[in-house]
Amino acid sequence: MDIRVQQEPFDLGHEASRFAARQAGMGAIVTFTGIVRDLEDGDLEVMEIEHYPGMTENSIRKIADEALSRWNIGDILVIHRYGKLGPDEMIMMVATSAPHRVDAFQAAEFLMDFLKSRAPFWKKEVTGGGEGWVAAKDTDEDALDRW
Repeated sequence: MDIRVQQEPFDLGHEASRFAARQAGMGAIVTFTGIVRDLEDGDLEVMEIEHYPGMTENSIRKIADEALSRWNIGDILVIHRYGKLGPDEMIMMVATSAPHRVDAFQAAEFLMDFLKSRAPFWKKEVTGGGEGWVAAKDTDEDALDRW
């Protein structure tokens, strides 16, 4: 398991290849990359992401441990960035491996849903007109109900 919370950008191709190279005997690898979305009016200048070092990694590790206990998973990679990120920048990556694709997909979805709603990150949108904290969405909370 590899859990990283970092400020610097990551190379998606490099990370996916590095993860895949460690997956001997697995039949499936699933990757997901989250990207900072611009606002509907195109006014997002930056998304400022804050977290508490140590607490954040521990929280993500607990979510990953839960995925390992629920599905037949070979390995997990989670990278989540913090700091100031602009529209279209990669914000996070999840990768899972498993002997079979269903477990890899379900574990990856589980991780993504819980990272979105439960990982201790605070996001502030900065626009030309000001700034504001991003509130939790009902749809994100509803996604947790299936798990």
